[in-house]
Amino acid sequence: MFDQKYLYFHSRVIADDGEVLVAEERSVTLNSGLTEMTNDGVIQWRFGSENTLIAEINKQANSMTVFDDVLDGRFRDGLKLDNQTGSLTITNTTMKHAGRYELQINGVIKPFNLTVVKEISVMEGDSVTLNTGRTEMDYNEIHWNFGLTNTCIAEIIKCFERFSTFDVLDGRFRNRLKLDHQTGSLTITNTRSTHSGLYGVEIIRNRTVTTYRFNVTVSGVFADSDAVQSVSVMEGDSVSLQTNSELQTEDEITWTFGHSETRIADINTKHRIFSTFDVLDGRFRNRLKLDHQTGSLIITNSRTTDSGLYQVTIISSMRQITNRFNLTVSGLFADSVKSVSVMEGDSVTSQMVANEFVECVHTSSSLPTVLCSVE
Repeated sequence: MFDQKYLYFHSRVIADDGEVLVAEERSVTLNSGLTEMTNDGVIQWRFGSENTLIAEINKQANSMTVFDDVLDGRFRDGLKLDNQTGSLTITNTTMKHAGRYELQINGVIKPFNLTVVKEISVMEGDSVTLNTGRTEMDYNEIHWNFGLTNTCIAEIIKCFERFSTFDVLDGRFRNRLKLDHQTGSLTITNTRSTHSGLYGVEIIRNRTVTTYRFNVTVSGVFADSDAVQSVSVMEGDSVSLQTNSELQTEDEITWTFGHSETRIADINTKHRIFSTFDVLDGRFRNRLKLDHQTGSLIITNSRTTDSGLYQVTIISSMRQITNRFNLTVSGLFADSVKSVSVMEGDSVTSQMVANEFVECVHTSSSLPTVLCSVE
């Protein structure tokens, strides 16, 4: 639902037009597209559904003005104009700066739609509320979305008095979502690490759409990057090493094995590339699978040689997370050796018990000890 053109979260975003995303408290520059204004050029910057004038350059009158006291002073000390190009920079962005901007150059209109992303952290098990910034029901519709696929998880349709939450994404939000009927804000109760990710809300009022985004991080068992999770599995079974996260648009994920940190799999979500590597003498050949939604690593038909230290690193311009797993694969024949004693010259019967070894020990030193394998 969000046709995003930029998803940059560095100290400053420069955008030419269209959809623009910026992290809260960062700066964003809306580019006029000019290298230099003409001597008689006039530029106006306007904001919001009322098309409120917030900045103007008039070269002929040799004037450059920012109107930062309008709209309750939300732009106060936060607007900068480039006198040469007419580009507008908004510093220390907040959710109130999100919305439609319009550049007018000698009658030509160039639109920008700015979305401000708010960072929110919460401990696993706690509740978190994503606020729309509304104090009353002054909207027509509200739509809440989650994740890379922008899955709709809740919505309000005012004219039908419909307030809905949806049991989607394998039920991860089941009985955990609550909508504020007055403001449209969304509360997630009893949070889990699988609730980490990018949330979006579209607020529709009189055919004007305002978009807010929230990057939620739920800290759970991996809050300490040095923590190692122990995982055990029986030989032959499959095992999944969980990232406990939803893939985001800019994520780059790398899976490594062993203390040498040999790369065995990686993901580039921006280009939708999911790769596994045939390394370490082919010990993982045809047995590694990547979950395209979470980035988790699945090892099929596990073997004792798969035991060891695994590490996953998730990197984007918004976050860097490292999780480590100590995997132990128990062999089928572990602890299955039985000892039987017999006198020299006597007979011994090996019971046909599956998956066992029988150690036949002769009491005479003239005969060697024999280890009998029962197939």
